[in-house]
Amino acid sequence: MDFDPREQLLKLAHAKMPFGKYEGRFLVDLPEYYVIWLKNNRLPQGLLGRQILEVYELKLNGMESILRELRSRYRKP
Repeated sequence: MDFDPREQLLKLAHAKMPFGKYEGRFLVDLPEYYVIWLKNNRLPQGLLGRQILEVYELKLNGMESILRELRSRYRKP
C-alpha cells in the first residue's frame, strides 16, 4: 500500500466526526477546545485518532484553512 500525502490530506479535509455532540461536522470545523480535550482525554484509536491529531496540529499552527480550501476545491476521494 502506497502512502500518498495528497490523498491523505483530501481525506482529512472531508473527514467528519462520527459520534457525539459534533456528529456530522467536519473534523477541521470542530471547536478548538474540543479537539484539545479529545487529544488530552478521549483520543479514539485508529484512523479517527490520527486524523484528530493532524487537525490538532493544523489548528495549533493556524493552518486549518488549508483543509477548508481543499474541501471546497476537490471532491471527497
